[in-house]
Amino acid sequence: MGSRSSHAAIIPEVDTIRQETGFSQACLLRLYHRFQALDRSKKGYLSRMDLQQIGALAVNPLGDRIIDSFFPDGSHQVDFSGFVRVLAHFRPIDDEDASNRDPKQPEPLNSRMNKLRFAFQLYDLDRDGKISRHEMLQVLRLMVGVQVTDEQLESITDRTVQEADDDGDGAVSFLEFAKSLEKMDIEQKMSIRILK
Repeated sequence: MGSRSSHAAIIPEVDTIRQETGFSQACLLRLYHRFQALDRSKKGYLSRMDLQQIGALAVNPLGDRIIDSFFPDGSHQVDFSGFVRVLAHFRPIDDEDASNRDPKQPEPLNSRMNKLRFAFQLYDLDRDGKISRHEMLQVLRLMVGVQVTDEQLESITDRTVQEADDDGDGAVSFLEFAKSLEKMDIEQKMSIRILK
């Protein structure tokens, strides 16, 4: 029987990916097997259609927006390292993350600030660095569906933008977005337990 380290050898760039994402070797191996299962035609990358086969994303109102995050800059495929880097945003923060962090290194992908940046880009549909009223309305409509009337949704949108918009420009910047969520436990709300 092979050891875990020999299994990890099948994962391209495993040490770099471990360092960047904070995932354990065992977790990376499980994610690699999941990646391969999604890559049914064995291309070595995933397409949007491959990711749409994930049940949790198919039923999530923001599923398409989350899938978009795997394909920055209009690309049409994501390799294993890109796949895992996106998933790392959802890795729970543990005490070890904070205590062992070298301040000279970039912030971990699962840090509060990076989780907020990831959430912000789900709303910032045109990627201009601001969430406009129209963008907020579109995302809220996805999230609530037909459970509220258009009039109620317009009111919720106006109130949400107004409460977060500190500079009065009619849009929400990243800093305003982060400030509006400072009391929310984003670290836990944006975490998916992936077995160690």
